[in-house]
Amino acid sequence: MASVSTYLNFERETEAAFNFYKSVFGGEFEGPGIMRMGDVPPQEGMPPLPEADRNLVMHVELKILGGHVLMGTDVPESHGIKVVKGNNVHINLQPDTRKETERLFKALSEGGQVTMELQDMFWGDYFGSCTDKFGVHWMFNCAEKK
Repeated sequence: MASVSTYLNFERETEAAFNFYKSVFGGEFEGPGIMRMGDVPPQEGMPPLPEADRNLVMHVELKILGGHVLMGTDVPESHGIKVVKGNNVHINLQPDTRKETERLFKALSEGGQVTMELQDMFWGDYFGSCTDKFGVHWMFNCAEKK
């Protein structure tokens, strides 16, 4: 079933932020809990992960109100991105089909900037991201296989 969630990026404080949100909203982290950067398999073309970044949060999810899900990750400067309050929030779309994912991606990125082309990722989803012409950050995650 299609869904929408909010994705939060922090430089090095995702775990503290999500433990705070957990104390406010209750519940438990979804899935396997907190995934760490050091758990990610090496990717072709990607530089080795600095030792100081291995324990940072790769991904975490927490259901809040009405089934809405907050997701988060650490984005240290070693990734080549400077997190600034204002660029650290993404609307995460999870369409049911690749076709719908591609339609939405094309429409939202037109006149904006593609930050990652749609592609199959190591966690099994079809993923991409863009910033629309109004400066809103969008992420796309589709579980449908080829």
